Formats: sequence, C-alpha cells, structure tokens
Amino acid sequence: MDTLSEAGLTELPAEGRNLLFTDARTASFFAPTPVTDEELSEIWDLAKWPPTQANTQPLRVLYVRTAEGKERLVKHLAEGNRPKSQSAPVVAVLALDTQFHEHVPQVFPHNPGLKNVFEENPDKRIADGTFSAALQAGYFIIAARAVGLYAGPMTGFDKAGVDAEFFPDGRFKSLAVVNLGHPGENAYRDRLPRLDTATTLQWA
Repeated sequence: MDTLSEAGLTELPAEGRNLLFTDARTASFFAPTPVTDEELSEIWDLAKWPPTQANTQPLRVLYVRTAEGKERLVKHLAEGNRPKSQSAPVVAVLALDTQFHEHVPQVFPHNPGLKNVFEENPDKRIADGTFSAALQAGYFIIAARAVGLYAGPMTGFDKAGVDAEFFPDGRFKSLAVVNLGHPGENAYRDRLPRLDTATTLQWA
C-alpha cells in the first residue's frame, strides 16, 4: 500500500481550491504566449488518474497547434467560436475512442472478459464510453488549470465535419474542443451565477 493510501487523502488548501475551482475562469481570448509540449503532456499525466467506468479511459486528445491544423479545424466551428480558437495557441479536440474496449485486458486485468462484453454489445460500449469520456473531459479541464493554463471548452462545432477532417477512419468521435493558453485582453466576462445547494442538493 502506498504512503498516501496509508495516511488517507489530505485536504486541498484554499490556494489549490481557488486555482482549480473558485478563482478559475473560462477564457475566450488568449495571449500569444506559447504553450509547450511538456505542458500539454503534463495535462494528460494528471487527467489520466481520476476514475472511469471499469478504468476504461476512452478519451483521446488531438492537440491542434499548427497554422495548417487550425485552418482545417476552425472552418468546422460555429462562426461565433472561430475567433476564440484562432486566438488560442493550442486547441484540444477531445474524442471518444469507439474501440476503447481493445485495451480492457491491459487496464482492467482482473476481468479481461469485459472486452468481449463490449465487443458483443456496441450500444453499451458507446453509451458507457461516452459517459467515461465526458468524465475525462472534465478532468482534462481541471488538469489544464493545475498546470497553469486557461481552458475554454466548446461544443459548438460540426462534429461530423471534424471527424471527417481529422479522424477519417471513423474510430474516434469528437465530443468537445478546448482552447488552451494564457488569457489575453478581455479574456472573459464577469462570472455567471451558479446554482446554490438549496436548488441542487437532496438528502436521504
């Protein structure tokens, strides 16, 4: 048993909570400050750890950072979203690997037969995979904040167009795009309201 497990989880200090949640903002426009390969890799090195169903980890990430790649991507975005992605040093396309079950023997070794369950039931595979990939998309945004980057997630784009452009073999299905970088001038609006506990929580 590792040391952290023996000691139990410790409480995240206020500074960490603020960085990841209360003070973090969704950026719409970005400064030209470069984002390094190391930073982008570090996002995944954090985002891969939180839970997914049966540890299947079905999310895949395409980092679009070249001018040619941006041109191919931006034409598929909603018109109002195009300037946001054009200003971002990097745009991550988050996608579901529809064949994620191929990795079950590696990532869920105590029950490798789950691979066959998913193989024989594609509806279950896509439904379960989409849920876990959506969880991982949230982890990805929090991980980007943890490494000091601002994120701007968007779903306003032509998914079929993006898939045909970047994933023509049909295996990956795009779920969201996330602009990444450091905030530019007028990067975000005033914070919008959040629902309170009286509206959202129940107790049994």
